[in-house]
Amino acid sequence: MQNPSPIGIFDSGYGGLTVFRSIAGQLPAYDYIYLGDNARSPYGDHAFETIYQYTLECVEWLFSKGCSLVILACNTASAKALRTIQQKDLPSKYPDKRVLGVIRPTAEVIGNFTLTNNVGVMGTRGTVNSESYLLEIKKFFPEIEVHQQACPMWVPLIENNEHLQAGADFFVQEYCNALTAQSAAIDCVLLACTHYPLLLPKLKAVFPTETRILTQGEIVANSLANYLERHPEIESGLSRTGEKAFFTSGDPKAFDEHASIFFGEALKSGVAHI
Repeated sequence: MQNPSPIGIFDSGYGGLTVFRSIAGQLPAYDYIYLGDNARSPYGDHAFETIYQYTLECVEWLFSKGCSLVILACNTASAKALRTIQQKDLPSKYPDKRVLGVIRPTAEVIGNFTLTNNVGVMGTRGTVNSESYLLEIKKFFPEIEVHQQACPMWVPLIENNEHLQAGADFFVQEYCNALTAQSAAIDCVLLACTHYPLLLPKLKAVFPTETRILTQGEIVANSLANYLERHPEIESGLSRTGEKAFFTSGDPKAFDEHASIFFGEALKSGVAHI
C-alpha cells in the first residue's frame, strides 16, 4: 500500500484557492493539501530574499506532509522563488520532489488570446518588478509586446472583502487607465495575481468589451493535467482518494470565512492552523 502523496498547493493567502478550484475541478481524483501563508501575506511588496525564504519554508512543510509535487499557485512566489528552489534546493536536498509555478503555463499559451500582439499584465509590485512575464512570454512569443501594471491596492481590498464595494472603483479605474495609457493596441489583459479574478465584474465594466481578460485557474489546471500525462513516474506516486485538506499560518476562523469566496464553496473539511 503506497504512502499518501497528495498534491501540494501553496499561496501567500487566499488567492491560490481560485487556481485550486480549477485544478480540483479538472483532476478530482487526487488528494490535495492547500497551504495559505496568511500570517505573512501579502507577499507582493517583500524583498526577493524574504519571498524566497517564506516560500521555501512553506514548500518544505508540504514536503513533510508527503507531497512529492507542489504547485506555487502564487504569481509573486513563482516570480521570485520558483527558479531558485528548482535550481538550488531540489537538486541538493529533494531530488525526488517537483515544484511548479503559474507563470510558465500562462506564458506558453498567451499568444493564443491576442490578435494585436499587445498584452497587458496586471500583478503585484513583486511580480511586475521581477519582469518574469516579460522574459517568459518573449521565449514563446517574441513578437508580443508586454505592457505591465502594478496594482498594489487590489489584494488588500480583496482580502478585506471590499473589492465589490463602491470604494474599490477608484483603484480599479486608476490601474486600468494606467495600463491602457501604455498602448491603445492592448486586446488581452492577464490577471497575474490569483486574487484578481474576484474583481472580474468591475474589470469587465472598465475595459472595452472586445478586450480579453484572462484568469489563470483553467490554464494552470490544463497545464498540470498535461504535465502528469507526460510524467507517469510522478503521477503514479500520487494518492487518489479525493481528499482535500486546508491549512493556514493565520487565523483559521478568518480563513474559513473568506475561503468560500475564492474556492466557490464552503470548505467541508475545515481549516487547521500551522
